[in-house]
Amino acid sequence: MITEVTKDIIKKVYPERPQESRKYDLGLLLVIGGSEFYSGSPALSALAAFRAGVDMVRVIAPKRAADIIASFTPDLAAYPLDGEFIQGSHLATLITQTESAKTVASGRMAVVIGGGIGRTKETQQVVLSYLSEVSVPVVVDADAIHALSKNEGVISNKPFLLTPHTYEFFILTGKEVYKISSYEEKAKIVQEEAKRLGTTILLKGRTDIISDGENVAFNKTGGPFLAVGGTGDTLAGIAGALLARGVSPFKAGQAAAYLNGLAGEIAGKEFGDSLMATDLINYIVKAINS
Repeated sequence: MITEVTKDIIKKVYPERPQESRKYDLGLLLVIGGSEFYSGSPALSALAAFRAGVDMVRVIAPKRAADIIASFTPDLAAYPLDGEFIQGSHLATLITQTESAKTVASGRMAVVIGGGIGRTKETQQVVLSYLSEVSVPVVVDADAIHALSKNEGVISNKPFLLTPHTYEFFILTGKEVYKISSYEEKAKIVQEEAKRLGTTILLKGRTDIISDGENVAFNKTGGPFLAVGGTGDTLAGIAGALLARGVSPFKAGQAAAYLNGLAGEIAGKEFGDSLMATDLINYIVKAINS
């Protein structure tokens, strides 16, 4: 059975915050990504995650990207890696940073990986090795999906959420869902692939399709203005924030799609064709409180 995501999902993922809350009670998110040319993607994910209610975000990126991201706002903490892109020598640091975050946040943490990370052979291998070694909740996005297509078995039965658009879904699965007009047929394929891979998939589109291999949900918020670059990064950030807060991958996928789409709708009414991903971030709060 296919269900449609409604505003009720907000109540399910945002219970009343305890008065005695401390930092990290509602999560710590690591955003791993960026390269010499792409610095915006991890920054957008990090900023969206903060607006989605995670207590802390740490960005890990190659030095140029990390330095640029750190200059955006004092809210962002950016850890610089030597070099122009993520290299094999960085794997130990990524694992250490992940374990450190897990300890500091008493397990209430998650990772977003892939935005702007690039597709060099070395970087892609680092992504694969990292995903094979960690078992914390992870949003696998963008270039990390391309890496995953080379060894999809590393994600099986881990608390991961994959966020492909239709071409990335094709790269990962070989299924050309972009040629199918029926959303019911697309949903069946997404469900089958999620079950085969042992993971949760959020297939981005005009109607988002979310499945954990058993359950399927449609999200219909959004609109044409979300076609602008960066809105996939904000979606990944929102999803990562929810995973870090302890929400399950299937529920986090539904809520992130709903909130990202609704924030885009609200922002679109003001900005129209001028909408940028940074505008969407500023309307996440209105989507949550709608």
